[in-house]
Amino acid sequence: MRDESKPWIRKDGWADLPPMEPGPSPRARTGATTSPSAAAAASTAADASPAARSAGRVRAADGRVRRAASAATPPAAGPARSRTVAPSPLDPGATRDPYRVHRVLREEFPLTFDPLLRAWVLSRYADVATALTDARFTHGHRPGDPPCAQTHVDVDVAELRSVTARTAHVLARRIADRPNADLVADFCHWLPAGTVAAAVGVPYRDMMRLVRGRAASALAGQCTSQISMREKALASFLAHVLVDPERAIALRDAPAEQIARAWTESLRHDAPVQIAVRRTAAEVRVSGGTIPAGEPVALLIGAACRDPERFRDPDRYDPLRDDPGQLSYGSGACPAVLLAEFEAEYAVRALFDAMPRLRLAHGFRPERTGLITRAPRSLLVRPGG
Repeated sequence: MRDESKPWIRKDGWADLPPMEPGPSPRARTGATTSPSAAAAASTAADASPAARSAGRVRAADGRVRRAASAATPPAAGPARSRTVAPSPLDPGATRDPYRVHRVLREEFPLTFDPLLRAWVLSRYADVATALTDARFTHGHRPGDPPCAQTHVDVDVAELRSVTARTAHVLARRIADRPNADLVADFCHWLPAGTVAAAVGVPYRDMMRLVRGRAASALAGQCTSQISMREKALASFLAHVLVDPERAIALRDAPAEQIARAWTESLRHDAPVQIAVRRTAAEVRVSGGTIPAGEPVALLIGAACRDPERFRDPDRYDPLRDDPGQLSYGSGACPAVLLAEFEAEYAVRALFDAMPRLRLAHGFRPERTGLITRAPRSLLVRPGG
């Protein structure tokens, strides 16, 4: 099955796949469920020093001692006002709307110790961006950060692009004739794994068993756990595209640079990983005070990406933003970063090529949930419009 007008579609093992096995239930893939990366973050946070765990407080630059609230203390409703107890990013209600808590932390408690996370909490863009790249913060890195980029010196970008395009078109055509579909379960769950499998030659029957282990390691080295992150990021991006019909029309035939801007803005507006955990190797001065050496630190990526000191009108999704930026990925060379961007681009192209009238299901609005990771549970669509 060869379409000369679309050189990325050619005869290969993906063209004759058996019926698609149902993926894990949306609930099993949501941010509300503890993923391996979330479990690792929680485990790292659990190693806080005894003094920090028992104190649960920080002496800020102004001399005030601030203690984080317990899970039973949700942020106060009503008009914003000064408070003496910091809310927790794990407060009840934060699963559906973490940004209200983030705003209070950013504005009033730029540095505080959270007894639920058992870690110091940073929420301002300048502090979080520094912690993600400063060598004084250890025990973790993002795809594209120096420790990752140094291991990838021979990446065939053209081949990754070709494999991603081919995989996206095959998956889109498999759902094109359905009256209804869930893009999270039927597309987003399969594209990142399928792209890695196709790139390293893993047979379809072994894809889901091997792609997160041996196959992914062969391609992405230390970034093997990022397939789940790419699933969530892709689902959130497609939600942003489909929720606005005019935006969908504008992007379906847009150049790669325009889709890349919309992708970057999606990573900023709804970061797939909301909280990353690091540990200080030395004493570090940040907004609001000083963090001692050897302490766990929770970096609120979701809060930092909506900091009005860095982004104008930060709560608005604007794919044409003139002050773009995101903190989910580093800027170095990494197959996981390249694949994530290619998957976003070719998801848009493939879905609208196979289903020109693709729309959200009648009455459906995407709803993102999760505390550590965040993404829509489902993305119900009508392939025929």
